[in-house]
Amino acid sequence: MEEKEYKTFKEFYPFYLEQHKKPGTRITHFIGTTLFLVLVVLAIMKQQPILAGEGAICAYFFAWIGHFFIEHNKPATFKYPWMSLKGDFKLYFEILIGKQGFRGE
Repeated sequence: MEEKEYKTFKEFYPFYLEQHKKPGTRITHFIGTTLFLVLVVLAIMKQQPILAGEGAICAYFFAWIGHFFIEHNKPATFKYPWMSLKGDFKLYFEILIGKQGFRGE
């Protein structure tokens, strides 16, 4: 079965949500993104750029746990790195404001 090619973020985001429908996957992404944001702020405050890199490692570590062990799918990052990153942040902030839930509502 051939996978659809996504040209725009608008058409990609529903696919992204489908790949993140289990609560555990959303929770692991949320934890990873939160750690990333905290470490980026600390990197700026302490003027230690290495912390931002460690934040990126945390974000991917938690996201991949969600995909490989909970959702059992391949992260969209491998094929759509920039749209996937944008999707991560969009989902994160939609969860924060209550537009999305951890259960994939």
